[in-house]
Amino acid sequence: MTTQTQHVDHELIRAAAHVARTRCRGDNHTMAAAARAQDGRIVTAVNAYHFTGGPCAELVLIGAAAAQGAYELDTIVAVGDRDRGVVPPCGRCRQVLFDYFPALKVIVGEGDRVRTVPVTDLLPETYVWADHQLDAE
Repeated sequence: MTTQTQHVDHELIRAAAHVARTRCRGDNHTMAAAARAQDGRIVTAVNAYHFTGGPCAELVLIGAAAAQGAYELDTIVAVGDRDRGVVPPCGRCRQVLFDYFPALKVIVGEGDRVRTVPVTDLLPETYVWADHQLDAE
């Protein structure tokens, strides 16, 4: 683990917090995520909870970003409803985020201790799902 702390995108945290505050209602939507695309756009999403499982806000955001033509994400953050603040991605999301965006930065921590770290710091010594997609040379 390299623990490379980087600039914290507070605008991104505010965007996710706004969506969590205004769009998360009831038990079906309790988390919001915001990501900054490489072109500077901010994309937001909420989770879709269901008792059989459901996609986390980060995974919904990947689809929402693609639908908006934002295929390269730079930084992502998740924020809980009811002013819970920044919430780190679960293990499944860490793996998916790494697979889709291996250079992604993730905002984690709480309060005045929020920080930005590479997704690789959150999932050390992982396998690389995309390896099976590489062209044979």
